[in-house]
Amino acid sequence: MELGVGAIVDGKVTGITKFGAFVALPEGKSGLVHISEIAYSYVNEVSDHLHEGQEVKVKIIGIDQAKRINLSIKQVEPPPQRAPRQGGGPRQGGGGGRPPRQGGGAQRPMGFVHQAPKEPTDFEDRLKQFMQSSDSKLSELRYIEKKGGNRRGGGRR
Repeated sequence: MELGVGAIVDGKVTGITKFGAFVALPEGKSGLVHISEIAYSYVNEVSDHLHEGQEVKVKIIGIDQAKRINLSIKQVEPPPQRAPRQGGGPRQGGGGGRPPRQGGGAQRPMGFVHQAPKEPTDFEDRLKQFMQSSDSKLSELRYIEKKGGNRRGGGRR
């Protein structure tokens, strides 16, 4: 069985860290479920949701150039339905928010915004995406510093 992006496989949690969990996969491989990919709700402590030895179903969401496998538990299931907003449906021009647009021309109905399906749709998703990207970049920088790499160039002082 070829492990590729989009595949859903069974695995076993082999390690818990503050930033996620390592999962053993078929064919002797392993991958990481980042803390942001454990549940649709906020995850403060990985150990509140997972424990070592636990069997989990994971989706492969990425394989980087170093052949590290990024996994998701939450993407195996569809997202939960969101509760409707307080106060009913879309806003109708009154009370708070932006004033209605002035001028002629066709206007889109309030509350409808066309977005590409892969883009984050709300603040929480955008924040999770930013935090995951930020964590990844910081990890790479720490790795480079640990290896003795110097990105600033120049010689010895």
